[in-house]
Amino acid sequence: MTVIDEQGRPEPPIAAGETATLLGYLDYQRATFNWKCSGLDEAGLRATVGVSSMTIGGLLKHMSYVEDHWFNRSLHGNEPHPPWDTVDWAADRDWDWNSAAADSPEQLHALWQGFVARSRELTEKALADGGMDRLAKRGWSDGTTPSLRWIICHMIEEYARHNGHADLIRESVDGLTGE
Repeated sequence: MTVIDEQGRPEPPIAAGETATLLGYLDYQRATFNWKCSGLDEAGLRATVGVSSMTIGGLLKHMSYVEDHWFNRSLHGNEPHPPWDTVDWAADRDWDWNSAAADSPEQLHALWQGFVARSRELTEKALADGGMDRLAKRGWSDGTTPSLRWIICHMIEEYARHNGHADLIRESVDGLTGE
């Protein structure tokens, strides 16, 4: 039975196998991110803290890109999905962050939710084809190749780090605080 906390986040299982535990923590971090990003208008999604140019809208678009990069491109070896397939990354290495200001809150949330859903499907496919030991189709330039286990752990870290950023920005927008 999945326990849902007061913010709508699924608690990771207390006593489960490796796969259920890791996926539980990834879903918990994704739900925390969703909580921090929800209910904001355009001004809220564009707010910054201090001298940082980071915005919650930028975080939503960046995490959409990260989801596609790791689960679609790296793990399964597919080409990037739109909008990443036409980006000139050489012209703007931070396009995902910078272009978010031109997107509506609805577009940003739909983009992120769509890539999370696709990542879940691709994870299930990889689990059925080798489990956590399944190696990515695209390795790194040094010849090493991450496993699905590594990718999931990396994504937990990526969300946890950016949840901290979102927490600070969100507090500056409307005072919402919490883990």
